[in-house]
Amino acid sequence: MRILIVNGPNLNFLGKREPEIYGNKSYDDLVNYLLDYAKNNNHYLEIYQSNHEGKIIDIIQEKYLNFDALIINPGAFTHYSYAIYDCLLSINIKIIEVHLSNIYKREDFRKVSVIKSACEEQFYGKGFESYVDAIKYLSKEV
Repeated sequence: MRILIVNGPNLNFLGKREPEIYGNKSYDDLVNYLLDYAKNNNHYLEIYQSNHEGKIIDIIQEKYLNFDALIINPGAFTHYSYAIYDCLLSINIKIIEVHLSNIYKREDFRKVSVIKSACEEQFYGKGFESYVDAIKYLSKEV
């Protein structure tokens, strides 16, 4: 399976940003973990990260036709980016929303995902394993 993974703002600061919530592992650790998992399970991943809303949309629009599915962790854009929501509605591949932390056990504003209804499923609260759960879900569905 070919999966596009797009990560939003501040994911590049994993290991530095609130380690009590996100842990001590870096963004490179996340990428390497996912690429190793994919290799061992016969999946192809391309992984991108941007702190800019428009760049996230550009990546999705430019790349989605080459993939079976999209896993997106939009970071804080989860809670207010109708532009990303509209982008997700425009593409015709499976879309899974992922979060490292449990957004439903955090601040009130984080409990609202404006993109959730554009996604088939949502995985959260298990750190790097949230992504693996999304990949496993997709491999059974596609």
